[in-house]
Amino acid sequence: MASSAILREQLQGAGSLLEGTMDGITPEQAHWQPTGTAHSIGANYAHTVLSVDMTVHALLQGAPQLAASDWATRTGLSELPPGHGAPGPWGEWAARVQIDLPALRAFGQAAFAAADAYLASLDEASPDRAVDLSAMGFGQPTVAWLLGTLIQNVNLHCGEISCLKGLQGLPGYPV
Repeated sequence: MASSAILREQLQGAGSLLEGTMDGITPEQAHWQPTGTAHSIGANYAHTVLSVDMTVHALLQGAPQLAASDWATRTGLSELPPGHGAPGPWGEWAARVQIDLPALRAFGQAAFAAADAYLASLDEASPDRAVDLSAMGFGQPTVAWLLGTLIQNVNLHCGEISCLKGLQGLPGYPV
C-alpha cells in the first residue's frame, strides 16, 4: 500500500473516532470547564478541526483555510483562536469562546472531507516532498511528517475529549 494511502486511511480513522466521541455531547457539556488548566470539550474539538483545516489548506496547499474563506461565518465559533486569525493567549480564548456545536461539527466534517480529498489527490512521491515550516520553527519536514503529526494531534485531543466526557459522568469513546 502506498504511504499516501496509509496516511489517508489513518486520518479517516482518527476523524471517525473523533466524530464518534463527539456524538451525543450537549452544548452545556461542550462548554463545561474542568478545574485546573484543562480546556473544555468545545475548545479541544475546535482546536482539532481548525488544525486539520490549517494543515491541509495553509501549510500543505498554500491556500486559504476554510475557516477564513468558504466557512468564515459558519465555523460555529464566536471568535477564532490565536494562531488562526486572532491574537492573544490560547487559554484565555478557550475559556471565553462560545460554540454553536452543530455548526462547529458541520465545519469539522467539512475540514475532514477537504483533508480526505487532498490526501486522495496525492501521488506516491508527494509524502516525501519538503514543506518549509522554518517560520514556525520546524525547519523543512516532509508532507508525511506533517500529516503524521496532524493524525497524532487528532488522536491526542480525541483522548482529551474522552477524558472530559468521563469527568462529566459520560462514556468517553464510542461504544
